[in-house]
Amino acid sequence: MRHRSARSRTTTVAVTAALVLAALSPIPGSPTAAAQPAPTAETLRVDLADSTGAFRGGATGILYGLGDPGVPSRDLIAGMKPRTIAQKPPDGEQHPNGDALVVADDLFASGGADVFINSQDIYSAWPYQDLGIDDYLARLRPQLEKVAARPDRDRFVWTIFNEPDWIWYGDWATKKDRFLADWTKVYRTVKSVLPNARIDGPGEASYNPGRLRDFLTYAKANDVLPDIVTWHELSPDSLNHYRAHYDDYRAMEKSLGIGPLPINITEYTNRRDTSVPGQLIQWITMLEDTKVDGQMAYWSLAGNLSDQAVRTGRANGGWWLTKWYADLSGDTVRVTSPKPSTRDTLQGLATLDRGDAEATVLLGGTANPVDVAVTGLDRKTFGGHVDVRVSKTTWSGYEGDAGQPPVVAASRVRVSDGKITVKVPGGDPLAAYQVIVTPAGLAPAPAANAPWTSSHEAESGLVENARVVDQSDPSGWRYTTSGGKDVGYMNNAGSRVTVEVDVPRTGTYRLGVLYGTGGFVGRQALYVDDSHRATLTFPATLNWQYRGRLDTPVQLTAGRHRISLRTSEPTGFLGAPSDVALDRLDLTEVTSPERVTYQLSDSRRTGGSVDRGVRALRALVPNAVVLTPGDAVTTYVSAAEDGYYALSTTWFGAGRGKLGLTLSDRRVAGGDLTTDRAGAWTGTTTVHLKAGVTEVVLSNEGRTPLVLGALTQVRDTAADRLAVRVEAESGQLGGAAATAPGRWASGGSYVGYLGNGGTLTVARPDALREAGQYNLTVAYAQAEKNTGHPYNTDAITRYLDATEAGGGTTRAPYRHNYTWDGFWAETSPLDLTTDGGALTFGNATGWGPNVDWVQLAPLVATTSVTPRR
Repeated sequence: MRHRSARSRTTTVAVTAALVLAALSPIPGSPTAAAQPAPTAETLRVDLADSTGAFRGGATGILYGLGDPGVPSRDLIAGMKPRTIAQKPPDGEQHPNGDALVVADDLFASGGADVFINSQDIYSAWPYQDLGIDDYLARLRPQLEKVAARPDRDRFVWTIFNEPDWIWYGDWATKKDRFLADWTKVYRTVKSVLPNARIDGPGEASYNPGRLRDFLTYAKANDVLPDIVTWHELSPDSLNHYRAHYDDYRAMEKSLGIGPLPINITEYTNRRDTSVPGQLIQWITMLEDTKVDGQMAYWSLAGNLSDQAVRTGRANGGWWLTKWYADLSGDTVRVTSPKPSTRDTLQGLATLDRGDAEATVLLGGTANPVDVAVTGLDRKTFGGHVDVRVSKTTWSGYEGDAGQPPVVAASRVRVSDGKITVKVPGGDPLAAYQVIVTPAGLAPAPAANAPWTSSHEAESGLVENARVVDQSDPSGWRYTTSGGKDVGYMNNAGSRVTVEVDVPRTGTYRLGVLYGTGGFVGRQALYVDDSHRATLTFPATLNWQYRGRLDTPVQLTAGRHRISLRTSEPTGFLGAPSDVALDRLDLTEVTSPERVTYQLSDSRRTGGSVDRGVRALRALVPNAVVLTPGDAVTTYVSAAEDGYYALSTTWFGAGRGKLGLTLSDRRVAGGDLTTDRAGAWTGTTTVHLKAGVTEVVLSNEGRTPLVLGALTQVRDTAADRLAVRVEAESGQLGGAAATAPGRWASGGSYVGYLGNGGTLTVARPDALREAGQYNLTVAYAQAEKNTGHPYNTDAITRYLDATEAGGGTTRAPYRHNYTWDGFWAETSPLDLTTDGGALTFGNATGWGPNVDWVQLAPLVATTSVTPRR
């Protein structure tokens, strides 16, 4: 059985029903919980008066982070804002996607700077076939000519050798001369076609000072020095040694009389790091500290931002950390951790933006609480009191959706002799935290908004007829598992995991299950206090350890309960799909409809300013952003599900005003908020949002300045009635398209063989016959991939064309989703130009995905503007 084979290299511990409930981890605050000593707080020191230079922002580059146009979404790319990416050359054979010229436009449009081309990825094998330097040069020239034809050719950087310390030139004693000669030939070939091209190197798999000194000495003497120096830092121990490597390299440069040259660590992190905020912050800190760029390694799938992207357009906890990092501005300042250059310990970085009067600290890497000791708070910038907000992003799995990180602590603090201490809660080594310090204003003091939550490791519960599996791995090769263990082998009728919870109030709670499957759709039954509540369906994941997260609502009364996931429901054993690996169960209180507030004063601006001195307005418009005509402010909102949301903001205008709305680079027709006179206003536009992250731009399109407050997003389920869903099998099929039974399809069947002449035509619903802006949601499945690479999953993106009768054709990508019959809902924009033209789905250039259903929703439901009193 594949499950057993996949786990054969891990340590397993048999657990039977003999375990009793007393073996559960104590629940803090519960009647039976043993008193535990409070952990000692660690101190992170931040000196705002000690600048370490301008913020660079280059640490979150990515290797093969972009797969195809639209995969991942531009919203995710722009929010993360990688400065550099590395991709395969035009027509490269190493991977089926990730062509540099195909994905470059998505990067450049999202604020990225450079695309590195791994030119040896023209070869199909890993490691690369060694067919001689002449063969390589013959394959290189067409790459150069294609890039030379682009007007933006100088934004491409050439990685002419990748890990030559073990590929082609491993034995330095016998192959040094060959490498240096080959480097010269390739270098000069690139420059002959692209005289201004930048070349990086040597790009070795680790820091090799002896080889590097030989290389630089030769390169200087022969006028073939790289423009950017590169090497890889892939071991977890790089967290101990990188800074020493950096210092050694800079000293080497100086001794050789070259540089200082820019550095890019073109591969860093391992599987245990990607997607995990508490791990990533340690890497980001040391790269930003040394003002170098870096690219996270490619371990899983191309097009998922090195494991920070969920599906095509959703974010996990790691993405939110990278977004926080991209939001930084101003100068970095001195940060002192308790154990610098020590693996898996508290680390952090901080910036001071004097223009915005804002200090930001990012930290993580420890389970202990942290005292952030801030000094150097200039009274002219911050005044005598400051507002402090502490937000938390934690690990949600590789394929686990995470919303806007909550504020877990907030206060108004008196500044004493330029100093404050910020208390950051502990208990979560996988989390990272953002601390924002701003001058106190007239508005009420900031408040925490994090809901009550508790986490329960599956292996710490009552495990019956299953196994606890040790997934820990000091080498970093395995994917992260919460707590280092999970529960697997849930493969017989009596398998179950039970945890005990103690909830504070009667109401609705969201149960989030971190899990993995072996590439299939899973099912388990949910029981509360031995009463069957639901049978859960788990979307497929890449493998047993590549965690997804499934959220489901649960009604609970105040007090203690036993929550159990089982392989049998009341009607019997669920069979093979029940063999789902369970990692952790999270319980979160739900107190109201989904509601999130985004502080525009923390957001990115094109022009405009944060004016913390508008005292007369701050009572009406707190946390103000001032936009003069033509200015804009950009934020990134997150929706838990596809549906309608009310986006609201307040503003003050000195005369007639017009506030424009753009979603995902799509100017919203009918979404403008306009006023006919001066005053304070509240405006709301209810729009259909895709699940996941959407870039929202508010622009001043009037003639007078606007002073904006926060943006609020509230779920409006009543408006969902405007969307109309159609089962694919009810449409008209053409060509080879055919229906097929599907266990996981909503109507019991789906449509396959779309594309290559196979089509599905759906009539426009009567309620949606008008031309206009719509969102199209397609429930799809497709698992096409190449199978030759030793560790990358060479997933292939399929496309679906929506052709409007009498109108145009819109193409949307559908990413590999691990299975042919488990369906994901994916939403894309669709602008229709006719009244009533039917929609035909197909693919003129290949096969499309299998389709369960399609849904059409008007982009805008309502718009309103009212005076603020």
